[in-house]
This record gives sequence, C-alpha cells and structure tokens, in this order.
Amino acid sequence: MKQTLFSFSARKTMLLAVVALLAMGACKSKKPVPAPAPAPAPVEEVVKPAPAPAPTRSAEEIAAEKLENSFNAVAAAGSVASANQTIQETLGMFSNQETPVLIVIHEENGVKDYDEPTTIKKYLEYLKDTKKNLNFISDIRLDAAGKVSELELRRK
Repeated sequence: MKQTLFSFSARKTMLLAVVALLAMGACKSKKPVPAPAPAPAPVEEVVKPAPAPAPTRSAEEIAAEKLENSFNAVAAAGSVASANQTIQETLGMFSNQETPVLIVIHEENGVKDYDEPTTIKKYLEYLKDTKKNLNFISDIRLDAAGKVSELELRRK
C-alpha cells in the first residue's frame, strides 16, 4: 500500500496539532520572568541638625564697616561736592560733630600713645584734603541711641 505524504489519520492529525501547540509555546521569549521586586527596605529618616545660625554681627562691627566704607568714599571722592555730601551722611552716624577721634601711633605692653586728639569733622575734612585713608578702625564705642560716641584708629 502506497501512502501519500498528505494522507493523515485523525490520530496523526491530533498528534501533529499537539506538537505544533507545544512548539508554539516553546517559541515564546527566552527572557526569564522577572521576579517580583523585593519590598524596599525601610528607609531610616536621617535627621539633619539645623544649620548653625549665621553669626550675628554686633552693632559695633556693622558701624565700623559702614564708617570704613564712608572714609574710603570721602578719600576717593572725585569732586569736593561729592566728598562734602559723603561727609554729611557720615556725620549722621555720630552723636555730634565734636565726637573725639583718637589715632594710636604706638602701643607697647598695653600702653597706647596717641596722636593729638581730633574730632570726626576735622578728620573727615583731612581725608577730603589728602585723598588718602591711611588708618583703620581699631575700636568704636556707641551711645545708647546707637550713634558713635568715640572712635579709635590705627595706621594700616
């Protein structure tokens, strides 16, 4: 008996269908099925200490900085009018125009030698005339109203 290649029995057809289904199932992606992600570990909340507050500057430090800037502005003024305007603004920071200004010329073992005492008005006029600020503020005293009552300078 001669059988043709295409003649199948029901049994062979079923077997062929099962093999085809298995083959199709085997053709799926070869990627492994991802395992479910593990539950994240409990995160410990790190409590950061509050940053240290910025160091607050005292009223004396703020006044000294403003005065240094004013002294430099008077010395570097381009005209007499601008120097006079800066002088008037600076005098407003003092308790009066006769506020003493002491200039230390020498110090040894805590004993200070001063140049001839002057007033703030005279010192600002000196800065305007010489156009040089050769001193820096070494000590400043404020009165109850927050105005400068005494100023001590040193050579740079």
